[in-house]
Amino acid sequence: MNSKEDSFSKFLKKESFFLLIKPKDNIYSNTSIRNLFLEELESLVKSGLKNIEISWSNNENWSDFVSDIKIKYPRINLGSASIVNKQSIEDSLKIGLNFSMMKFWDKDLFNYAQSKNYLLIPGINNLKDLKEAINLNCNIIKIYPIKSKDSSINILNYQNIDFIAAGGLSINDVKTYKSLGYKAIVIGDKGFINKKFDPKIFEWLKNN
Repeated sequence: MNSKEDSFSKFLKKESFFLLIKPKDNIYSNTSIRNLFLEELESLVKSGLKNIEISWSNNENWSDFVSDIKIKYPRINLGSASIVNKQSIEDSLKIGLNFSMMKFWDKDLFNYAQSKNYLLIPGINNLKDLKEAINLNCNIIKIYPIKSKDSSINILNYQNIDFIAAGGLSINDVKTYKSLGYKAIVIGDKGFINKKFDPKIFEWLKNN
């Protein structure tokens, strides 16, 4: 597992944010909507996007959709998000994704991923869950929702943990959270507005 975490950490050094994509079901059934999305994604990857996660769905076409992206962009650090059950881990493993992120802390799900030698990153916002995760040798942790983080959590006290901030953040927040000690942020809803990726993401990629 350490080699997977090391590889993941290298991607964090290359780029300071993850783009979280939450496909609506019509992307699977509507070819024009899907093609428009893939054109946009192509532009971002060409601009230098390194870290992408796609929300897991029990839609029967989810695996094919994500698998196609993995095949087309083999150098992208591609993962799944909103992992809620063993099935979502199995789907991610079958595709060969690099990682997955949970919304919240689920000890049993984390242990299941560990048993599969799969990198599952928990979402945590209270000290009790943080300590439990660290005791289970979890070295990459998402603080989510960042705006309601337990004030007793001081990430600077955990030098060997890579922290990622998530929840309601945009590309404008990268600098702020990096200065607070976070290795990266997750950009979700504020990254994809009106069927288009935020133009400021393209600007950021161009200038960094």
